[in-house]
Amino acid sequence: MERLNVFDCSNVLIASYFTDDLGCAHENREHTLIYLCSGELEIEERGQKTVLHPGECAFMRRDNWMWLQKHANKDNPYRSIVLKFTRPFLREFYQTLDKNDIPVESKREKVSLRVLPNNRPDIRSLFESVVPYFDSGIKPSDDVLKLKMIEGIYVLLNTDRNLYASLFDFVDPWKIDIVDYLNENYMHDLSMEEIAGYTGRSLATFKRDFAKISELTPQKWIIRRRLETAHDLIKSGKKKVTEACFDVGFKNLSHFSKVYKETYGYAPSMI
Repeated sequence: MERLNVFDCSNVLIASYFTDDLGCAHENREHTLIYLCSGELEIEERGQKTVLHPGECAFMRRDNWMWLQKHANKDNPYRSIVLKFTRPFLREFYQTLDKNDIPVESKREKVSLRVLPNNRPDIRSLFESVVPYFDSGIKPSDDVLKLKMIEGIYVLLNTDRNLYASLFDFVDPWKIDIVDYLNENYMHDLSMEEIAGYTGRSLATFKRDFAKISELTPQKWIIRRRLETAHDLIKSGKKKVTEACFDVGFKNLSHFSKVYKETYGYAPSMI
């Protein structure tokens, strides 16, 4: 019989324990460190599959969709500990850094999943120190929670100096490129507020920056990008009209047909 237990501390420090396999789609809204205590974790993103084994730790960059397959059985349960880094916490932490020590040459990486080197004492110390809290069912204090988050940040910064640019993408010169982000995520159902936040900007700043690179509004740019992809899918015969419509992010077939005809001069069914 499946046994499932999730111990959640303010949605920042989360421990999971269960004895049956479980698969789920996962959206990373925060930068995340995940440490596997037992079992096995398959992470699939954009056709790439990575497998975590006990004692291994991975960094999942914010703003990505992944498929997680967690493997367990009664003799080897799945057990993991997750540490999330919220934007307010990262801003607060950034203010404490000596700016002379910040590597200005750091560049934001394209990869959204990084498996950290195995058998690092700082990683083991960080995650194994919180196991007693979960075993006892007692949540750590806010002060302890903050200390663990700070430890987690240093684990990442000591891994690769380029992670400065990933973690602190809300400051110049590391702000996320708007066009790059939209080209990767235009098919997802995101509000303008979410897109602005994901690119490290307020909504007003996002709109100002976007106006510098396109005469279209962000909403119209996304619609045009979806139409281009749908047009290519239909024309190549890879997708039928209805399939292409929903695959690229439209929610309504009649709306899709209307804007398609306005753009290309004929209905998508005429291709």
